[in-house]
Amino acid sequence: MQKADLQPEVGASPNHVALNETVIRINGQQYWLYAAVDPETNKFLHIRLFSTYTTGLTEIFLSELHEKHDVETAVFLVDDAQWLKTALDRHDLDCRCELHGNRNAVERIFREVKRRTSSFSNTFRHVEPTTAETWLQALAVWWNRCQS
Repeated sequence: MQKADLQPEVGASPNHVALNETVIRINGQQYWLYAAVDPETNKFLHIRLFSTYTTGLTEIFLSELHEKHDVETAVFLVDDAQWLKTALDRHDLDCRCELHGNRNAVERIFREVKRRTSSFSNTFRHVEPTTAETWLQALAVWWNRCQS
């Protein structure tokens, strides 16, 4: 999987982006999985794994997302996480706090990711976070192909 260097496709121009992060466990430690999802297609736009969550890391995630996709005019749908709102504001991106509706797309995907990562975590002990991130990116590619 690592040699394939799978990544979600680039070049999308979504009207909305559901943005969120969730905690997953690797080797008994917490990591934060950030994801941006197009709620109209239920496809991952970008996915990254970080050892913590901060406004600065969220800004890195947003910069990478911006490099891959045309998101300048998209409305970002977030929960009440202040670091997400602050990072979006610093990047001059439109943000709307939405706990239900279109943002549920990212929550549905996260439920599936958590289900799969719990199996992954139980099967692959002593895995490096970079290997886990590669696996998660491959999962995102698979997920996107299933949504087509």
